[in-house]
Amino acid sequence: MLRRVLCTVLFMGALPSLAEVSQGHISVVLLGATGDLAKKYLWQGLFQLYMDQVSSGHSFTFHGAALTALEPGQRLMFDVLKKLACPPDESPNRCAVLKDQFLKLSQYHQLKTAENYTVLNREIETLLRQEGLKEAGRIFYFSVPPFAYTEIARHINSSCRPPPGAWLRVVLEKPFGHDLESAQQLAADLTSFFREEEMYRVDHYLGKQAVAHILPFRDQNRQFLDPIWNRHHVERVEIVLKETVDAKGRTSFYEQYGVIRDVLQNHLTEALMFLTMELPANVSRAEEVLQCKLQAFQSLRGLDKNSAVLGQYQAYASQVQEELQKAQDYISTTPTFAGVLIHSDSLRWEGVPFLLTSGKALDERVGYVRVLFKNRAYCTQSETLRDAEHSQCKAKQIIFYIGHGALNTPAVLVSRNLFRPVMPAGSWREAVGQSDLRIFGQPLSDYYVYSPVKERDAYSVLISNIYHGRKDFFITTENLLASWAFWTPLLDSISHQPLRLYPGGVENQHLLDFEMESGEVAFTLAEAAELLNPNRLMPSDYRTIQSKFRQSPLVSAWSEDLISQLASDIEKTASRTVARSGQFHLALSGGSSPVVLFQRLARHHYAFPWKHTHIWLVDERCVPLTDTESNFFSLHNHLLQSVRVPYFNVHPMPVHLNQRLCVEEDRGTELYAKEIVALVANASFDLVLLGVGTDGHTASLFPQSENGLEGAQTVVLTESPVKPHQRMSLSLPLINKARQVFVLVLGKGKHDITILLSRVGHEPRKWPISGVSPSSGQLVWYMDYEALLG
Repeated sequence: MLRRVLCTVLFMGALPSLAEVSQGHISVVLLGATGDLAKKYLWQGLFQLYMDQVSSGHSFTFHGAALTALEPGQRLMFDVLKKLACPPDESPNRCAVLKDQFLKLSQYHQLKTAENYTVLNREIETLLRQEGLKEAGRIFYFSVPPFAYTEIARHINSSCRPPPGAWLRVVLEKPFGHDLESAQQLAADLTSFFREEEMYRVDHYLGKQAVAHILPFRDQNRQFLDPIWNRHHVERVEIVLKETVDAKGRTSFYEQYGVIRDVLQNHLTEALMFLTMELPANVSRAEEVLQCKLQAFQSLRGLDKNSAVLGQYQAYASQVQEELQKAQDYISTTPTFAGVLIHSDSLRWEGVPFLLTSGKALDERVGYVRVLFKNRAYCTQSETLRDAEHSQCKAKQIIFYIGHGALNTPAVLVSRNLFRPVMPAGSWREAVGQSDLRIFGQPLSDYYVYSPVKERDAYSVLISNIYHGRKDFFITTENLLASWAFWTPLLDSISHQPLRLYPGGVENQHLLDFEMESGEVAFTLAEAAELLNPNRLMPSDYRTIQSKFRQSPLVSAWSEDLISQLASDIEKTASRTVARSGQFHLALSGGSSPVVLFQRLARHHYAFPWKHTHIWLVDERCVPLTDTESNFFSLHNHLLQSVRVPYFNVHPMPVHLNQRLCVEEDRGTELYAKEIVALVANASFDLVLLGVGTDGHTASLFPQSENGLEGAQTVVLTESPVKPHQRMSLSLPLINKARQVFVLVLGKGKHDITILLSRVGHEPRKWPISGVSPSSGQLVWYMDYEALLG
């Protein structure tokens, strides 16, 4: 049968000889052959592959497979195959013949048990032996749910691999896990059966022509882009995928994944990488591209719940209740809309906002990547008579238009006042006859506009790349895990966050508009948060229970909100102090509690006057400053390396002198005391941040301490009951000279000491924290609800 098909194809035109055509055979096995994805895209993509490669020197057979029994499965599959469409640029006669041959080369198999895979392998081997063909390779396309991957992989590996000398390519559809942990598990399972070079993880957006052209565009236009592709010239970047459809019919999937996992973690993140990564020497080498992408991931600043705005269209809840048979009081916390603000800390992109946005039930269906450049020009005279190509006052932007929307086609648009881009003539052509369309408020005539010579479906592009063994536009294991490592902390932090409800479509109006401020995003229109479950108290239901603690002001909230408030209060104190005296002296404690504060200050407080701030240590462990137990190491790791404090304004404690640690004869305490006296007016810090131990210690001043609780010494050596025992600390008298002292108390573990401290008086020998009482300054307690209420 296979030989008759080959002869028919050869008869159609001047094609290679039969011997050449038969030099290698490829078996394509489509698992999930009767599923929705296969019906919509995959069979059409495989038919396109056959049309493109029928004279390539390879012969083909196509094996549809599913769990359905042979007869009904066969009927379902061939109902799909009969509806395959011929491309408009293909001659009808040739296409009709090829479609007929494609159907003859296609067969259905039930693949349910290990024996089924053994039988399939035997049938392929028998067919090739009868036809006298050599096997070139096998493609297994997994169009099945991820929970089935491991079992299928085991069967293929044990009984359905091609013989030595032939290649195996296994194609995997997303989702590739639900979070970092599940992705790691899935990757480990698959790696036990397949080599990395055998796996092709499909993100179909990488087959979209506009997305696939981002890297080649950057490469071919280096001469224009090198000077401007950076933070000095780019104002912001928008990566957007909007849909008008809702999740009806897919709520089972959507309840598990939501918009961030469905679209942002994969499609939009890959586009982000193509924009932010450094260009490899050869953009066609998959290994070089991967290494540059991984470096770009490393540069991304971590996300938290303030990095995102989330919404859910109003009909979603009832759709879930109906489709999943949920009770009427079931509440879904699954977002169907998300806007996420991302920053890269690379030298190229520092400070540039990258906005990733996607949602269902929005006003239009469109996808684009928009790079908007800064424009410092101001034109006094009217713009109406100016030529767009020479007007420096019009917006400057580069747009990779993915499809749909006003243009309804993939396109690359470059503002005429930027440059005329270099585009590959064979695959992209300049649009002629500019229409009256407007893109981002500008007429199409303001842009150089290029569209593909031949528009191709994303799956056809990717299936062709799989056939050719090109891995440039597929997701490797390293790439996948790097993406999940970036997104999982955000997903964890928003898992119970209230969502903004929106009606859907054009009725959304400005409800989903959001704005950026201090590295965070928030909806522009204020709206009272609606409790998703009135029976479950949310953080916003709590108010400060008491305004005083030990006769001093108390600020209390859930830990995230508390840290946000504390960071803001420190910034306000710093700004006021710098305005008054020109510099700000801040003394910071070590330990675990301040770490989240350091991270908050590093990521969200860009207006902080770091240039005029001196950083001091309240206490230090007697270990080298490069030791992970060092307070300075933690401070540097979580704060100093991310902000611009002048080198000479950072004052670590001198615990390591003469290659020794905290030896009294080295006089480290005297050196630090002299440095404080020399630089800090009246040795009075502007702000000291303290913590509290479960035993009532603060700084490194412990109960029954021989040093530091009283006397003239300002910096002392002390002994800790836990390792490392030796410590250096500011003394209690020096701390009490500060203008302001903030005490941070976090977690249930501190509840008992909090209750005790609320009842005792001034007894620093028993509880050193009780001796903190600034002589002419203010003490403020910052205590989360878990510490305060238990």
